[in-house]
Amino acid sequence: MAARRISGVISRSLSSSIVSRGNRSNLGREVQRFSTVAALEEPITPPVGINYTQLLIDGKFVDSASGKTFPTLDPRTGDVIANVAEGDAEDVNRAVSAARKAFDEGPWPKMTAYERSRVLLRFADLIDKHNDDLAALETWNNGKPYEQAARIEVPSVARLFRYYAGWADKIHGLTVPADGPYHVQTLHEPIGVAGQIIPWNFPLVMFAWKVGPALATGNTIVLKSAEQTPLTALYAAKLLHEAGLPPGVLNIVSGYGPTAGAALASHMDVDKIAFTGSTATGKIVQELAAKSNLKPVTLELGGKSPFIVCEDANIDRAVELAHFALFFNQGQCCAAGSRTFVHERVYDEFVEKAKARAQRRTVGDPFQKGIEHGPQIDSDQFEKILRYIKSGIESNATLECGGDKIGSKGYYIQPTVFSNVKDDMLIAQDEIFGPVQTILKFKELDEVIKRANMTRYGLAAGVFTKSIDTANMLTRALRTGTVWVNCYDVFDAAIPFGGYKMSGIGREKGIYSLHNYLQVKAVVTSLENPAWL
Repeated sequence: MAARRISGVISRSLSSSIVSRGNRSNLGREVQRFSTVAALEEPITPPVGINYTQLLIDGKFVDSASGKTFPTLDPRTGDVIANVAEGDAEDVNRAVSAARKAFDEGPWPKMTAYERSRVLLRFADLIDKHNDDLAALETWNNGKPYEQAARIEVPSVARLFRYYAGWADKIHGLTVPADGPYHVQTLHEPIGVAGQIIPWNFPLVMFAWKVGPALATGNTIVLKSAEQTPLTALYAAKLLHEAGLPPGVLNIVSGYGPTAGAALASHMDVDKIAFTGSTATGKIVQELAAKSNLKPVTLELGGKSPFIVCEDANIDRAVELAHFALFFNQGQCCAAGSRTFVHERVYDEFVEKAKARAQRRTVGDPFQKGIEHGPQIDSDQFEKILRYIKSGIESNATLECGGDKIGSKGYYIQPTVFSNVKDDMLIAQDEIFGPVQTILKFKELDEVIKRANMTRYGLAAGVFTKSIDTANMLTRALRTGTVWVNCYDVFDAAIPFGGYKMSGIGREKGIYSLHNYLQVKAVVTSLENPAWL
């Protein structure tokens, strides 16, 4: 998640593309006519070992109470990387007990804020030191390009922990004037035991977004990693303990949502839940939190973000930015610019250049230098994306390029571009979470504002224009948590991120995320004969 594209292009094998319309009877034949392929060779052996596969509870790596394990897979092949301990309700109970004891009796909340900040700074240094191993593990488990993980994502994790280390000793309350002889102050106190559930698309980055502010504010944590990508959270947690984090402050339970995730969200001794994932699962998390102890919830959920290309745009730059906004991380990004609105006067030129750019995208083993695009995360996501592509063809959107899988092994899908997309098509309404660019035409600004806002989501938007007046008009009219103007996916540690509507509740990153992990207490003391009020 970054503001620049991974550069570097290696050998490309491109097939010609023909604009055509498909239907159910000739779907297979039509899809096969579109191809964007970089040669897929034997998978490169990852330059890292698997050292941590158990649960982390009370500072120790332990087996699950049931003794069960589950396989975590290599998206390049579908082969098993390792078997990881499968936590369930009993393991969540053990982890919450450890976190509660660490909060109520342990040294972490009682440390000076400066000491806590030093632990986080030491951890950031260890992230830098282990950058290549963490990046390799992330690529192996997730399928994202190694260059993306090593040059952008892992360094951003270190940067974020340094950012929150800086905040640790700057969190304080206020002195409040009152109508009467009273001294009034507010205290900002840690909320207690925080339950955190992170997704599979950016495992290490999401670990940082959740853990950083919670630790800076003095809380303890039980974190459930995504079952598809459990490995980097365990590695990072080991480094945090090496940096001086006391036992029980951070506990990690690997497992499935309906078991470990549900147990965490409904636990009566968890004081707060933070969840990143789909909107459908977010609803379940919020319901479980409410039905248990009414714990506060922050949710960072799905999106169907508009990317608006105005008629004054530099088309070449707009095409490149729109391509990045959609295809970054194989399209598996909640903020992906997945509805590309283009002004009618430049629409045809944009479509042709967007198709050509998608055909040039290098797809292959993410460990190979110069690869822009790896496999999707797993078979479920792979099949879901192909179903949406089929839906687009059957809805009479124009398949410009792509539209099919690549190879017979792993979860690779061709970068796919549809034009002549209408607002009522599923590919224009649903979060596909894959490499499928949908290009829609608009005529007037008022029209595109209405259409861009005509969605249940409100996570992000992109605006590409040379006019400051147009930019100002659109940024204020679009009902989204973030609007990027002439840029996209800029995720600085200090910039808040979150959504309107069904894209979530609350904000991640920046000063705003600290509020998620603090309680405000008012303390009122009577004054006898005060010299002043």
